[in-house]
Amino acid sequence: MSPTVAAILAAGIQCALLLNVVAVGALVFIWMERKIAGRIQDRLGPTRVGGRFGWLQTLADGIKLIAKEDLTPADADALLFKLAPYISFAASFTAYMALPFSDGWVAVHVNAGVFFILAVLGLEVFGTILAGYASGSKWSLFGAIREAAQVVSYEVPLGLCVVVPVMICGTMDLVAIANMQSAGIWSWLIFHDPFTFCIFWIYFTCAMASVNRAPFDLAEAESELVAGFHTEYSGLRWSFFFMAEYGSMFLVSGLAVILFFGGWNGPLAIMSDKIIGVIPGLGLAGQPNAWGFIAGCVGAANFIMKATIGVTVMIWVRWTLPRLRIDQVMTMCLKYCVPLAAACFLGAVFVKAEIFGLGYLSVDAWLPGLRSDRLEVREGWMTEVEGEGVTLSTEKTLVHGDG
Repeated sequence: MSPTVAAILAAGIQCALLLNVVAVGALVFIWMERKIAGRIQDRLGPTRVGGRFGWLQTLADGIKLIAKEDLTPADADALLFKLAPYISFAASFTAYMALPFSDGWVAVHVNAGVFFILAVLGLEVFGTILAGYASGSKWSLFGAIREAAQVVSYEVPLGLCVVVPVMICGTMDLVAIANMQSAGIWSWLIFHDPFTFCIFWIYFTCAMASVNRAPFDLAEAESELVAGFHTEYSGLRWSFFFMAEYGSMFLVSGLAVILFFGGWNGPLAIMSDKIIGVIPGLGLAGQPNAWGFIAGCVGAANFIMKATIGVTVMIWVRWTLPRLRIDQVMTMCLKYCVPLAAACFLGAVFVKAEIFGLGYLSVDAWLPGLRSDRLEVREGWMTEVEGEGVTLSTEKTLVHGDG
């Protein structure tokens, strides 16, 4: 088999695996939302299909959607109308290609992974705009305009929030950022200083607005716009919008886990060679042996658990808070989120550069050895060596610890 054919085959297998992960994850999160909503509203939720807890209810609904008739309005632009849901889902799915689930468990290792995910995820709004424009309905068009204004506005504070952990770590490589937080819970960037702690909450709020989750779901407000930009959609095409939304929820939660909560690393540094180095390879998630595979599975499970908690919080917020008005959503972004994100970013810069004597606010000043080890990452291997920094397979050294 030629190298080109092998590379194409490997890429196809990776895409198929990720597609299954996104699809199954969306089914699970939809089931979770129905059960959590029932709990909050003092109901039982799904209880019949698939046993006592209704495990197969979402799967049954998916089969029903596939069997439903696919309708196209007479006034719609047929080509764009049919293309829009696939664009939204493709943007969400493509961003998963650069999201690492564990050390070495990433489809495409991009050195600028943070930038790649935010850039690709921002393309999802094009599917929404096309859906609203091509539907030939004023309700769909109003919803699309709202979505475009909201997403573009909230990407400004969202970008400021993401820059802070990138600045602290000195890299946009998500694997390197996660590995720099492998020394236990106090090495997680959310506890780096008071400004990063505040930045996370701003990020989470802006992320909910960016993925169109309540109370920011103005683009599909039932009381005002029927169903918003997907009013005219039915069947399988409607389900693609649904999968894109839940896929984006897990994506922004996973990005928050890597940037602020140590990624796949546990709170007690149990994945570190210092703790379990007596078992060869168990702490080396990228090492190609049985223990390394087990460690990778444990890291991936840890990452998925953390990201699922973030999705659960989003679901809880949706069924707890009322929907905001469009003017309140935009006011919150421009008058509160942007200034707060800018102020916290400036404060994090002062702490990092030790300007005005603010360096003592950093946890690195109190625990100087927290990120002073050097980890060499090369071709999936991670080994501890002498010095200070992180050396990636691209031969780029990232110095951290004392700056």
